[in-house]
Amino acid sequence: MATPLLSLTWTDHLTERQGFLVVDRLVRGVASGGLRMRAGCTLDEVAGLARGMTVKEALHYDPASRYVPLGGAKGGIDCDPRDPQAYPLLVRYLRAMRPYIESCWTTGEDLGLTQDLVDRAAAEAGLVSSIQAVYPLLDDEAGARLRLRDAFAVEVDGIGLDELVGGCGVAEAALAALDRAGVPYAGTRVALQGLGTMGGATARFLTRAGLTVVAVADLKGTIANRAGLDVEALLAARDAHGTVDRCVLRPGDRELPGDAWLAADADMLVPAAVSYAVDAGNQERITARWVVEAANMPVRPEAELLLAARGVTVLPDVVVNSGTNAWWWWTLFGDIGADAEEAFAYTRRSMRVLVERMLVRAQADGTTPRAAAHAIAADRLPLIAERFGWFR
Repeated sequence: MATPLLSLTWTDHLTERQGFLVVDRLVRGVASGGLRMRAGCTLDEVAGLARGMTVKEALHYDPASRYVPLGGAKGGIDCDPRDPQAYPLLVRYLRAMRPYIESCWTTGEDLGLTQDLVDRAAAEAGLVSSIQAVYPLLDDEAGARLRLRDAFAVEVDGIGLDELVGGCGVAEAALAALDRAGVPYAGTRVALQGLGTMGGATARFLTRAGLTVVAVADLKGTIANRAGLDVEALLAARDAHGTVDRCVLRPGDRELPGDAWLAADADMLVPAAVSYAVDAGNQERITARWVVEAANMPVRPEAELLLAARGVTVLPDVVVNSGTNAWWWWTLFGDIGADAEEAFAYTRRSMRVLVERMLVRAQADGTTPRAAAHAIAADRLPLIAERFGWFR
């Protein structure tokens, strides 16, 4: 991996906990990437996520669009988000990172944090917005901010559009893979790790497309039912961290250990919670045909090679979960308005194009989908640099 443009470690003066910021590269002086909070978060992890953001941004480059990709960046805080000290720590971290957020780093929710929490902490830290660095690039800043505000106010079935659009993209990536393989949706079984923002929305879109969710893992363990889970009931019974109240389970639902989702009798596994969920040791338990990376970096590189050797296809995070980030910018730059159906349609079309391009390239090159996605991004980065310039 090439050396990033900026890599720093911050130590909180009150708790001695650490936070990190990595800017992989800047395009037009700005980089994009969310902020995560989890116990055990490391600088290496954040660096990998920042490089992934550079790839995601490049993959969505379309010269005909108003949205022009930014560089890639990521932030991380080593703290359990449920810790009573988590929110004050978040405020202090953002206050320390204020010069970067004001000038070059646009950020938002990621693992362990919600956008509402980031926004509230950013305001307390004295920031105008967590994405204010992009404002100078907008033709009509006031109109763009109003459009994004309105988009965040849109709800579908009581759930915010911002929470749904990422899952829409993940589901469409999975459906595109099924279509390419000629596999019908009906009868296709899915197991998910995580029922938070991304996992919950993905489960909803997949079930509404006709797939059957047979297992879901949360902090308490795995809930499984070979005949299919009542996804809507589980979603309605979640807490803020995606943990399901077991009172809603039906007689046929079983409670299993937390890692049982890996070995579920399913065609697709969707890790939608933490990084590094699948490693060289536990990958051998997977019998699914596809692993769809809704989370960032859930499959370790050595595990992916072992899975590929066994005929298991990993659809990589840099494509699969890129819809959330792209939706922010499509909306802000004016490619779409504050409308759910328009957002879903635009996301579906974009994900279809990306997945097809990636799988065609992988087949032509005789490589993995991840390698193909990175190759496509590498082809595009010089074009972006030539047109807009970057620092790396």
